[in-house]
Amino acid sequence: MKAKKIINTIMILFFLSLLPIIAKAEDKLSWLDCVKEAAKNNPDLIAAEQVVKQSEAGKNITASALYPQVDASLNASTAKSSSASGKSTADNYSYGVSANQLIFDGTRTINDVRAAAQNILASKQGYRFTSVSLRQSLRSAFIALLRVQGMLNITQEIYNIRRSNLELIALRYESGLEHKGAFLTAEADLAEAVYGIAQAKREVEVAQRELVKEMGRQKLTPISVKGDFEVKDRAMIKPDLDALAKNNPSLQQAIAQKNAANFSLKSTYANFSPSLSAQAGVNKKDVYWSPKYNQWNLGLVLSMPIFEGGLRFAQVSQAKALLNQLKASERSTKDGIVLTLEQAWAELQDTIDYVGVQKKQLTAAEERSKIAQAQYSIGFISFDNWTIIEDNLVKAKRAYIDAQALALYAEANWIQAKGETLEYEN
Repeated sequence: MKAKKIINTIMILFFLSLLPIIAKAEDKLSWLDCVKEAAKNNPDLIAAEQVVKQSEAGKNITASALYPQVDASLNASTAKSSSASGKSTADNYSYGVSANQLIFDGTRTINDVRAAAQNILASKQGYRFTSVSLRQSLRSAFIALLRVQGMLNITQEIYNIRRSNLELIALRYESGLEHKGAFLTAEADLAEAVYGIAQAKREVEVAQRELVKEMGRQKLTPISVKGDFEVKDRAMIKPDLDALAKNNPSLQQAIAQKNAANFSLKSTYANFSPSLSAQAGVNKKDVYWSPKYNQWNLGLVLSMPIFEGGLRFAQVSQAKALLNQLKASERSTKDGIVLTLEQAWAELQDTIDYVGVQKKQLTAAEERSKIAQAQYSIGFISFDNWTIIEDNLVKAKRAYIDAQALALYAEANWIQAKGETLEYEN
């Protein structure tokens, strides 16, 4: 009777632990639902988009120097002076328009515009890189929640196994066929199963918050995800890793930054050339309003640096160093991407194979558990042997879902290594 009371107490604790789950209404999301929401609301992606807009505006600012610069002016002033003959007042009024047009500056401005265009490409590749990183973090959060949801179901299955085992051992213990140590061990196993459920619930809440963050939601809302553990991008035949690396946004960004530095170097060399611009203006001026006397001017302005304390030579040296730095960075980036692709592909194949191994282990453990339970109920095997087999079943269930999750993580790493963005799902 005492054994039954203990079992009933543990069952009550188990059902109490389920109440928070039952009370919450969850928003059930597919992977594509998460992708669409993150593409719209994730703050990192929004910030990267604004960087692109800034670089586009920067190019327009630089290119504006190639067009006429027109200004309008309006002036009204008065002045008083004193002399031996008395005080006098002088008024002046004028208004007009002036224009300035750059004619030649040694291709400095043109190269600045070309550099700005490359900066736009770099920022767009930066946006792609942000999208790649977002997909990876979003996918990881999705997998984490999918895993802990599955683990919660498994912990409930484990609870059922432990409860059934305890009930069987309790009957044998009360009838004198089993010793107290066996009963206490089964009781501890059931208590551990209840703890496992409570732990899995807390992990679910953590995973929910992580996924909500990556989707860009500002408030934590109860959610669950729907999907399976199937690896779709298996890449069983090893692709050309060098060809894959060429399209990676990290490498494309490095190339654009190098090209921008090359144009900036040409612009710096152009600083040694003379600058020629045309100026024109027309205005009216008088001591009364409105002015009646016309004035106009037209001319050319030529300027050329002669001595500036080595400023331009230092600027050229700095631009060369930056270009050489970015060339080396481009090569390093490409080598790193190829290595990451190699590692990610190998990891993907390993985890896919590992899932198959764990599947066989689970099948074997389930079959052994069925046989062992029947043997133990008739006293054919000892408690110690039976509990080892049951423990192996519990471990096999957990190991299988962990192996499936690892395969999905490896797939996400492989897709990230290829440089695929959120749009990859489409």
